[in-house]
Amino acid sequence: MIEAIASGSLVGLSLGLIGGGGSILAVPLLVYVVGVSAPHIAIGTSALAVAVNAAAGLVGHARARTVKWPCALVFAASGLVGAAIGSTLGKAIDGEKLLALFGGIMVVVGLSMLRKRSTQDDPDVHLDAQSARRLLPRLILTALGVGMLSGFFGIGGGFLIVPGLIAATAMPILNAIGSSLVAVTTFGLTTAFNYALSGLVDWQLAAEFIAGGILGGIVGTWLAKRLGADKQKLRYVFSAIVIVVGLYVVARGIANIL
Repeated sequence: MIEAIASGSLVGLSLGLIGGGGSILAVPLLVYVVGVSAPHIAIGTSALAVAVNAAAGLVGHARARTVKWPCALVFAASGLVGAAIGSTLGKAIDGEKLLALFGGIMVVVGLSMLRKRSTQDDPDVHLDAQSARRLLPRLILTALGVGMLSGFFGIGGGFLIVPGLIAATAMPILNAIGSSLVAVTTFGLTTAFNYALSGLVDWQLAAEFIAGGILGGIVGTWLAKRLGADKQKLRYVFSAIVIVVGLYVVARGIANIL
């Protein structure tokens, strides 16, 4: 129980700080630290825990007014279908192969976030009748792809949602982090429900993970607001965590496959 609560606090810290990393950190923690033997049970359990922890972190970001609600809700709703399809396909694939493949995607995403963007942040971006023609197609198409990947790999998808929101709307990274938690919650619950139908959720372990995650999320949200004043620093932190965790997941996944 102590290991589960401690691991959950790390997941909550990641969600609050960078809006992602929940499930991709939770699954290795559940398998290698807590000792869950079946990767698919770890994936299903982490999806539920991360969804609840993301919802808790969302409260803090909402109070700080860092959530672009119209953009976030459209992204979450559009990605819901993709998450349902992806999670159905993911249950049929070996868990270690899923982790190794997603680790590679994480490294690519992390490196892409280090590139200097050709467009400037638009802190005033918002979805309304006037901007819908420009923003809706980008949000919907990006969310469908991210949602499918999120469900397929059994993760909340924050590492993909944050850069996806930035690419679709040019919103600042702090707003993307806050807004991403709406989609992380939605995708995680969709994936968890699908896995629960197959008996692949450990409910007691999920509760312990959630308890630790709420505490970590409070600290992570506070750090995100502090670092938000330095957008480039927050971007570097985000990218570094994505790359390091991605390389670790790839290494462990390949080692277990071999």
